[in-house]
Amino acid sequence: MMTDPASAIKNEVDQLIELQIQTLRRGSCLGTTDLLDYSVRAERIRTLYQELDRITRSRFQLARAS
Repeated sequence: MMTDPASAIKNEVDQLIELQIQTLRRGSCLGTTDLLDYSVRAERIRTLYQELDRITRSRFQLARAS
């Protein structure tokens, strides 16, 4: 069974957000690598939300056309 692309995106976003939260909960100061990783994950989250928005809009347009 294939995974719905939107569900796969939501799962990845959930995992990335959990990593972001774990990073911020650390008791110590964040190092350069931590900050870079955090920034890369934040950009990935933005990209995934844009893709999710695109999928949702295309589904909505298809439903309206039917």
